[in-house]
Amino acid sequence: MKVVIAGSSGLIGTALKESLNADGHDVIALVRRESRGPQESSWDPASGRIDHDLLASADAVVNLAGASIGRKRLTDSYAKVVLQSRLDATGTIARSLADHDFAGVLVQGSAMGYYGDRGEEKLTERSGAGSTLLASIVTQWEAAAQPAVDAGVRTVFTRTGLVLAPHGGFAERLLPLVKRGLLRSLGKGDAWHAWVALPDHVRALRFLIDSEHRGPVNCIAPAAVRDVQLMRALSEAAGRSPGVSVPAWALRIAIGPAIEDLLSSQNATPGVLSRLGFQWDLPFIDAAARYVTEQR
Repeated sequence: MKVVIAGSSGLIGTALKESLNADGHDVIALVRRESRGPQESSWDPASGRIDHDLLASADAVVNLAGASIGRKRLTDSYAKVVLQSRLDATGTIARSLADHDFAGVLVQGSAMGYYGDRGEEKLTERSGAGSTLLASIVTQWEAAAQPAVDAGVRTVFTRTGLVLAPHGGFAERLLPLVKRGLLRSLGKGDAWHAWVALPDHVRALRFLIDSEHRGPVNCIAPAAVRDVQLMRALSEAAGRSPGVSVPAWALRIAIGPAIEDLLSSQNATPGVLSRLGFQWDLPFIDAAARYVTEQR
């Protein structure tokens, strides 16, 4: 199988590329510099430059490209960068696929931020978009793939939750505090988190490539957990007792508006993955927490 990946240097993209390569698939990474061999292809999403023939020849295109949300303060100016980077990348890919008779699948990155802060509401793929800043960004991000959808390309929107991994992502920012026994919860601790272990997320992406599904998919573990449950699981896996709750106001000062994604409550279920018969290797938070901490 020939798979083209945009955003292959990120946490999920790197793991997906390694998984596909290990099984002998032909993986080509889209890079924003001069390519360094046959497994790379240079592109410039801001100007719309891309190798149309490469995309048209692929069995699957996976688009995970976009400026990082978690590594910088989400100021008004940086929020525009985050959004524009996603619109440029997604629009460039979607228009190319629509214009060149693409017969494969587009796996389009998305996020649980689509739902915003929903309290105790049970969320499925049928639930509407939220009203937060991140919900607005994700909604526009998904909409940028519409040219491919309109052209009949099978398009899957992978709404990703908090990705638990030994290095990178959510754990990289919070585990140092957890391991020092300094973090009981973010805010009050009653927010729901939809989460997924990195190996299961990669397996889900590959599962969806091979499926016939089109449309949104909540790429998360079977059951969301309260914030305080998540922090307790990580603390116990690290051999520490939970520390103190960090007030929301302190988090907003230290991290900025990006913290709203971690403070938002999203009690979501992976309805599509369950219906399609996907099996999780790490479906429970205690086992996932041990995977994260034991690998560090």
